[in-house]
Amino acid sequence: MRPLVILLTFLILSLNLPAQENQELRIEPPFWWTGFNHTELQLLVHGKAISATSVHIRYPGVELVSVDTVPNPNYLFINMKISPETQPGSFPIRFMKEKAVVAEVRYELLRRKDPSNRFQGFDASDVIYLLMPDRFANGDTLNDNLPGMRQLADRSNPDGRHGGDIRGITDHLDYIMDLGVTALWINPLLENNQEIYSYHGYSATDYYLIDPRFGTNEDYLELSDNIHQRGMKLIMDMVFNHCGSFHWWMEDLPSPDWINQWPEFTRSSYRGGTVSDPYATPSDSIKFVKGWFDKTMPDLNQHNPFLKNYLIQNSLWWIEYASLDGIRQDTHPYPVKDMMAEWGKRVLDEYPDFNIVGECWLAYPPAVAYWQKDAGDRDGYNSNIPSVFDFPLYDALKVAFNEAEGWSSGIVRLYDVLSQDFVYPDPSNLVIFADNHDINRYLDTQEDDIRKLKMAMAFILTTRGIPQLYYGTELLMTTGEDKGHGSIRKDVMGGWPSDPRNTFSIEGRTPEEQDMYTYLRTILRWRQNTPVIHTGRLRHFIPQDGVYVYFRFNETDTVMVVMNNNEEETVLETGRFSEFLNPGTTGTEIISGVSIYPLRNLVIPGKTAMIIELSQ
Repeated sequence: MRPLVILLTFLILSLNLPAQENQELRIEPPFWWTGFNHTELQLLVHGKAISATSVHIRYPGVELVSVDTVPNPNYLFINMKISPETQPGSFPIRFMKEKAVVAEVRYELLRRKDPSNRFQGFDASDVIYLLMPDRFANGDTLNDNLPGMRQLADRSNPDGRHGGDIRGITDHLDYIMDLGVTALWINPLLENNQEIYSYHGYSATDYYLIDPRFGTNEDYLELSDNIHQRGMKLIMDMVFNHCGSFHWWMEDLPSPDWINQWPEFTRSSYRGGTVSDPYATPSDSIKFVKGWFDKTMPDLNQHNPFLKNYLIQNSLWWIEYASLDGIRQDTHPYPVKDMMAEWGKRVLDEYPDFNIVGECWLAYPPAVAYWQKDAGDRDGYNSNIPSVFDFPLYDALKVAFNEAEGWSSGIVRLYDVLSQDFVYPDPSNLVIFADNHDINRYLDTQEDDIRKLKMAMAFILTTRGIPQLYYGTELLMTTGEDKGHGSIRKDVMGGWPSDPRNTFSIEGRTPEEQDMYTYLRTILRWRQNTPVIHTGRLRHFIPQDGVYVYFRFNETDTVMVVMNNNEEETVLETGRFSEFLNPGTTGTEIISGVSIYPLRNLVIPGKTAMIIELSQ
């Protein structure tokens, strides 16, 4: 593990300048690696009047290609080429003026890790567990309030910082692993030194620094190692669309076009469909892409070539540095789409088995499919992003168990969405979910009916795609009366020393919480060892009388899922499913463990899903 000092003292370098006062130089990325397929490297250098200097580099295999200046004289962009034969080591970068060295820093090149050993990607064999670090567990109360941070901890404020941190996550990795999930998506951990709403992490103020209230860069490396030691995967949440209004560069922008600026504050239209709409007026699509997400979230201009390279390199840096297995890209359609496509290609060129999931919050399958890699879009666009979130399926899941059964209402909504999978180049690589950190918890949408929550969980854990669970679902967490984001992201009871009970333990759970935990754990641990659910084909039958039946199957195994959306018990005559069932077929219902024979008539309780492993 690299020591924290490799971060060059949090990227701030104090240099003794002859005949001058000391000044600070910031260089990003702070270090790099040999062995990348893409041999070009761009360094951002920030320091007072640094553009008045000339740059000199001498190291075997490193070529100084060019040095670019921008309107702000406090920036330089150094363009280097690192040949495949370059050996790891460090070398001086000298900044000279009038033949005198006025500043010198040593830049380090590390040996790149073997991608085949660590970078696993994620796929339908995984189940992703999403958690918000500020709200999960407070493992180190000493970092709750730190000098220089603009927002202090206030657990009484739903929208304030509550003190959760990386240590709290590390302390509960065994809990997460025991549940049966295999991948961990953590909301952004980068520094968010904002005055308000800093807890959620989506307003980065430093792209190379973990927020000290969460921990250190070294703590993040330790978390990554601990996750991998348990056979799980780490997905990093990234944001290219915007930064925080207190990002260090906002007081001294490299150039006016580093961010999208308007005569007056202009908010994004949030109309993501305008990007793919063949009839959209340019003014509508421009407002979507260039409008700000919020007043405290300056909109980054990915048309700027230096910013484009900065963001691409930042992703590669974190993948290599922290041994990431995947990336979740926030607000994926909002940035410049061609830049995002180039980013996706660069990542996959370096890490072919990697996976990226884009947040494409759009209502219809064709609109979402546009953003998946190799979609064959009519305008020639290819996002190069392997996975996207299946928001249309979420929309259906939110209402399917609440509606009266009809031609296009009730449980048939699930069938109808899946029947449109022909628009996706790879439906199995869609991330499917019942809720997340931006929407009300699923129980709130189901009138707190635990039966419906169980049906939803059984569905997303057995249908096609990559399931994602939101932290606390296994503990029946709800949003409550206040439906704001802060309440959607409540603290886990037991994550703080002062909590009255600890739901991370069996003893601290109510009987209802323990029942839900056991239900999910049973399915999750069974799913881990059931490849037919990961890669098997899906065959479903049009729902009849409120009952939806589908099968996952391959050459050797078959699983039958029956979902009864009626309030009352239903007896299902199974002759309709003869291509999978014959008179000698037996089954084991995996949640209850009950053997079923014969399978001619199934008795399904109301609002219940049955998962049946078949044997011939």
